[in-house]
Amino acid sequence: MAGFSSFAPKTKNLVVAGGLSAFVFGVYFYTMRAVGGTDELQTAIDKFELQKSKEESESTITSKA
Repeated sequence: MAGFSSFAPKTKNLVVAGGLSAFVFGVYFYTMRAVGGTDELQTAIDKFELQKSKEESESTITSKA
């Protein structure tokens, strides 16, 4: 990094800020892509809610009879 020391302090700060910003956005988009790739949790929640509503409707039918 011999060439990096010849820059003005403000330019060094901009280079570091740009590098850090690129890293942070890269990690963010990678994480969002990895998490959004599978929707297993939402599918499990939907199945649980459906099962729960069926059990509640069955219990109200049997209690009315």
